[in-house]
Amino acid sequence: MNLRHVPFHRPSIGQEEIDEVTSTLKSGWLTTGPRTAQFEREFREYLGVPNALAVNSCTAALHLALSALHIGPGAEVITTPLTFCASVNVILHAGATPVLADVLADGNIDPESVASLITERTRAILPVHLAGLPVDMNAIWSLARRHRLLVIEDCAHAVGAHYRGWPIGAGNPASGDYSDAAAFSFYATKNLTTGEGGMVTTHREDLAERMKILCLHGISKDAWNRYSDKGNWYYEVLVPGFKYNLSDLQSAIGIHQLRKLEAFTETRARYAALYNQLLANSPEFELAPDKADCRHAWHLYMLRLRLDKLDINRAEFISLLRERGVGTSVHFIPIPLHPFFAPHLQDGRNQTPAALALYPRLVSLPLFPAMSEEDVVYVAGAVKEIARETRKAKVFAVSGGQLK
Repeated sequence: MNLRHVPFHRPSIGQEEIDEVTSTLKSGWLTTGPRTAQFEREFREYLGVPNALAVNSCTAALHLALSALHIGPGAEVITTPLTFCASVNVILHAGATPVLADVLADGNIDPESVASLITERTRAILPVHLAGLPVDMNAIWSLARRHRLLVIEDCAHAVGAHYRGWPIGAGNPASGDYSDAAAFSFYATKNLTTGEGGMVTTHREDLAERMKILCLHGISKDAWNRYSDKGNWYYEVLVPGFKYNLSDLQSAIGIHQLRKLEAFTETRARYAALYNQLLANSPEFELAPDKADCRHAWHLYMLRLRLDKLDINRAEFISLLRERGVGTSVHFIPIPLHPFFAPHLQDGRNQTPAALALYPRLVSLPLFPAMSEEDVVYVAGAVKEIARETRKAKVFAVSGGQLK
């Protein structure tokens, strides 16, 4: 095989983003201002939600929601072990206690496991749409109604995904089911990027107002529109807030990334389908999961290795791909395996055998709009070549002079 270089990710930044950033620089308004307001408005319209607040990361969005919902010491929040550490860190930063539910075969949080962990201290459920594949939100919302719990969706991977016909983060307006808040990531590798950034959405006007105040130091007025009868110098600090606002420079990129998101999502789905086609008949792998009643955002293509059919482990598999010029990643090191979480494992509820069994088998392959179909074919070919070279020796029986 002729070697080529396929990185794990490369952003799709066009002339529109470059021109908008240049225009922003020339405007003299670099921090939170009119372009951030425009980005928020267009994001609200895209999702069909009444409130969207641009922030500097998905981590900030999650922390804002938890803080504005008054989730703190004494409260428990149930989340998944198969996520980036930020999902759990924000619970700890809020002063609450994270409790880990186990996962289903698709890697998403298991609603039955969630149900088994609810106590009188449980205040909220924080599901994560892993890889851009929607969680079974109907089951989560049902649990929340039954036990009077809050729901905060971690949509870091899921911008562009749909759950049963509705955009992730919008809920289901037809049934009236929706989460209290939804947090999105616009990090450099995400389906929509601002370099660093995020958005938090909500249907609740009271929550939107609290998050807006907390987002910028607890100040009562918009940072870029401080006008009152006392003059434009006057503002009031109502609560001890945070510095979580998104700048106009970042929003300038986000405006055009959002307008391209549908095309990005279509390309990701097409490449994921091509991976499925090319790898379908390889017994050494399980394909990345999908759901018929949802639109997968395909932020990640998470291949599952069947290690019982290979003579190598996941680390060796990744190393062999690197030798062939293919970049990969692993999503994610489960929360229980991080040293900081070790004390929490003394709580017997935080045992997640399904997540721990799935983790050693996961390899995320390159999947991004800036790659080509030829890149996908090359990566799939490299994956299959490694499988052929490292599959476990088969036992052949001799019958009539023929190997079987």
